[in-house]
Amino acid sequence: MRKPNLLARLVLATALLGGSGHGSAVEVVMAFGEKIPPFCFPESDSGIELEIIGEALAFRGHRLKPHYYPLARVPLSFRQGEVDAAMTDLGQDLSQAGAHYGQPAVIYQNVFITLKKRQLRIQRPQDLGGLSVVAFPGAAQRYPEWLAQTQQAGLYFEQNNQELQVLGLNKDRYDVVLSDQSIFRYFELMLERTSLFKAQATELHHFVEEDPEDYRPLFRDRQIRDDFDAGLEQLKRSGRYQQIYDHYLQQ
Repeated sequence: MRKPNLLARLVLATALLGGSGHGSAVEVVMAFGEKIPPFCFPESDSGIELEIIGEALAFRGHRLKPHYYPLARVPLSFRQGEVDAAMTDLGQDLSQAGAHYGQPAVIYQNVFITLKKRQLRIQRPQDLGGLSVVAFPGAAQRYPEWLAQTQQAGLYFEQNNQELQVLGLNKDRYDVVLSDQSIFRYFELMLERTSLFKAQATELHHFVEEDPEDYRPLFRDRQIRDDFDAGLEQLKRSGRYQQIYDHYLQQ
């Protein structure tokens, strides 16, 4: 069955959530990262984060128009006035550039992932001693207190293709993967659906307390920000928020 396009999904979401044309409904041009499965798929205007933001805006009748950029350019596109909103500021405070911050649509949960059969315990940086770690690009700069020792020992690797992280762990090429748990789970499911791959049981090791403020979307218009927050609250209250996650992360 052909998947409905973004506009059709948002019209349906507005009806399901009971949204109204509160105030003036507008098209919201918003910057997203080019490809962050399962949070954003530019080729189909879909993904967990994109759909949650789009449906939250649709609650008050607004229509999301995503524009895609390399992740590092997302805040710059807002600063330069190319877009009305952005999925993230990547740690830059854009309040002086006219940003009004909304509630986080999603929170990325970076964890260490190991094979359960290894019975590894990772509770402090020293526990990574002697273990090979593969992570997303830039992880060593983000978590130096955890990864500096592994990096100095020549046991740290970065892999932009996170599907290869899943394969590498399952084939015992690496001892530890550092990844967002939803991204890792998504690629496990995709590999199982499209190949003879069978995922081994894994253990998740939480090592940092994520700050929700790191994942807040930002809007140039205060009223649209308020409308987004109202729609996001309704998505969570109605159960639709969890349905979007489940669509991408359950068998």
